[in-house]
Amino acid sequence: MSKTILVTGGAGFIGSNYCRYVLQHHPDYRVIVLDALTYAGNLSTLADIQQSVDRTDRFRFYPGRIQDETVVNGLLRSERVDYIVNCAAESHNDRSLLEPGSFIQTDVYGVFILLDAAKRHGIERILHVSTDEVYGTADTGRFTEQSPLAPNTPYAASKAGGELQARAHRVAYGTPVLVTRCGNNFGPYQYPEKLLPFFITRLIDRKKVPLYGTGEQVRDWIFVMDHCSGIDFVLHHGTPGEVYNIGADCERTNLEVTHRLLQLLDRPETLIRPIPDPRGAAHDRRYSVDASRLRSLGWRPTHPFDTALEQTVRWYVEHQTWWREIVARPDYQAFLQRFYGPYLGEDL
Repeated sequence: MSKTILVTGGAGFIGSNYCRYVLQHHPDYRVIVLDALTYAGNLSTLADIQQSVDRTDRFRFYPGRIQDETVVNGLLRSERVDYIVNCAAESHNDRSLLEPGSFIQTDVYGVFILLDAAKRHGIERILHVSTDEVYGTADTGRFTEQSPLAPNTPYAASKAGGELQARAHRVAYGTPVLVTRCGNNFGPYQYPEKLLPFFITRLIDRKKVPLYGTGEQVRDWIFVMDHCSGIDFVLHHGTPGEVYNIGADCERTNLEVTHRLLQLLDRPETLIRPIPDPRGAAHDRRYSVDASRLRSLGWRPTHPFDTALEQTVRWYVEHQTWWREIVARPDYQAFLQRFYGPYLGEDL
């Protein structure tokens, strides 16, 4: 049966890859993207999609912010939308320490606007894409969907706030909302500020990479297309009002991952530059999610970490035009100076 999915934040990393997933796996579906095209979202991320479907009505793009009530409701009045998948978010922990207000506007108030619009327009299902960071740090064991929320950064707190809006709407209005929480994503089209794309692009140019502290922080990694398949599975098979962890059981330290990147790109260990951790006590030591609930419904990740990492490195090597346009922008250079200038100096 044909459906139309509105993907908010669809010009970003996870959102654009989810669009690709839907268009490939649901040939009778239409995809509509709403994106504010802030620093981490750009139309070049959607260029391959637009070229592949430019002679059909399967894909359409609208500029706008999810916190703009007029834009959101206007779009839903003009388009017949069945599902909403919310990938729109401010999502960088370090930036949230400096500009927490923008995170609250997008990740909390924006979610409220989407939920209210879904209620008004009779949307069949709305899925809110969240993060395992709402749980805080896992000293032992693994987080389940019943684990308490204990966010430690303004970003994580804003995502938890969006989730609580979703819960309140489900309880108060019966809004058919689902929530997913996922670990650290990696793959093509990721803005080069997160660890993997940031380090890959710098190592390609033989530049030093700033590793926080000793690099012993543990992250639960998942290839972005496995995350997208999990989102899509929950959208179609999950129970409204419920939360689902999406994970690949792949814990690695930041140091381990960095060493693997050096191997894949044939770079020396001297390119690692340890720096003080700017998050201090707010830097979660370990993330680990238990995705057994979703697996029990039939979902499985299909991309082994090592294979997916090689594929990701190869993508950045072969698509340098995409990321070089980004890293050359004045706002990106200002970001580097602001966060890493004091530590990298001439190596920036």
